[in-house]
Amino acid sequence: MNELAVEQLALRLPTADCRLLDVREAWEFALCHIPGSLHVPLGELPARAAGLPRDQPLVVICHHGVRSRAAQQYLLEQGWSAVFNLTGGIDAWAREVDPAMVTY
Repeated sequence: MNELAVEQLALRLPTADCRLLDVREAWEFALCHIPGSLHVPLGELPARAAGLPRDQPLVVICHHGVRSRAAQQYLLEQGWSAVFNLTGGIDAWAREVDPAMVTY
């Protein structure tokens, strides 16, 4: 499966050539998230997947990369072709890219 390191995502964001899909729970998203992220908790993904863009690559984010990997697999099975799992999740993003971000 396609993985994307946080450093790679940091380089891609300014060009806006991908969409971010955060599959964490609402309380987690409220604590911290990357601006511009779409928020669809993993449990709601089957019901809301049809509303997700197919014209841009999706980068799926969770806390450490486990739930996002499950979401990635689901989307690939549903016909999305460009879906990436953010390696290390929002925790790695906070540690390596945005140290001012709240961690939990």
